[in-house]
Amino acid sequence: MPFSAELSGPIVVLYVEDDEALATLVRKALKRRGHTMAHVGNSVDALARIAEGGIDVVALDHTLQGETGLDMLDRVGPRGGRPPIVYVTGSMDARLAVEALKRGADDYVIKDLSGEFYDLLIAALEQALERARLKRLRADSERAVREARDRAEALLAEVNHRVANSLALVSSMVRMQASMIHDEAAQHALQETQNRIAAISGVHRRLYTSGRVDLVEIDDYLGHLVQELGASMRGVNAATWIETSLAPGSIKTDKAVALGVMVSELVTNAFKYAYPGEAGGPVRVYSDILPDGAQRIVVEDDGVGWSGVGPAKGTGLGGKILKAMSRTLDAQLIYEPMARGTRVAIVFAPGDRNAKAAHAPRADAQG
Repeated sequence: MPFSAELSGPIVVLYVEDDEALATLVRKALKRRGHTMAHVGNSVDALARIAEGGIDVVALDHTLQGETGLDMLDRVGPRGGRPPIVYVTGSMDARLAVEALKRGADDYVIKDLSGEFYDLLIAALEQALERARLKRLRADSERAVREARDRAEALLAEVNHRVANSLALVSSMVRMQASMIHDEAAQHALQETQNRIAAISGVHRRLYTSGRVDLVEIDDYLGHLVQELGASMRGVNAATWIETSLAPGSIKTDKAVALGVMVSELVTNAFKYAYPGEAGGPVRVYSDILPDGAQRIVVEDDGVGWSGVGPAKGTGLGGKILKAMSRTLDAQLIYEPMARGTRVAIVFAPGDRNAKAAHAPRADAQG
């Protein structure tokens, strides 16, 4: 029920009281404060008067004809949908006041018919109305914030959708360009460019298809990314396949692109260099959580092996990209020893935590 006045001006009080004489005295006290009063003697008339509107606050006496104010509280409806109610009782039993508050009263006043009673009642009525006004303003503000957030999230989802579509178009153009080139090295270079574009567009796809715009689920994002990489790299080494075991986890949106590009580079390197000739084997991508809470993403193979030390194969562009992305992610890129093959771990702090300042030495990657 909307209120008809703010506290800064006169208020309209509905006094529910079966004692006409007392009601007259309360009316006079309210008039001295510039307020007006409507008076009814029972809950039926009170509920009808509230339904008409224009009542700011209600003073409800406990003792009514054939009923109590508690009975009316049970029927008047929840707070927020009607004016605030100040319960008036002549009983000194605190349990009655507590019961009234439980049933929906906003405040209570002990009636003792002294001069102080009128001042206390008016103060309680004014304060109850002010609290209700502030609560309503807070609810309106929270609703406005929620609506603004929902609009922003919808807009951001649309932006991510369009970015993903635009990147897909760019990837298609790169693929068309590659089909028109007969130089094998150039074809491979363009294919790697496609893979890097796919790593970026995958983030935007995850964002507009999920309920979050600030976080990307690592297992979902990397799982789809490496599947696409495996399909696109069949022409490089058809005998090599990808195995994944990714633990649930999340990463900030602005860091997800860097992580995806790094994994893409490492998987591409494994396809190109791990199994020379006609040989093939697995490329494993898995993740775990270290004891200090850091995320660890691993790309490994059972191939010829490379420790990260010594001259890199290829143009070296992949190594430069890995270095740049690891700085963006604030991650450690660690070549871990293996009896056979290559294992590279990307270690970074989850959430908003910063990665350790003292990074382990980073070696140049292949690529």
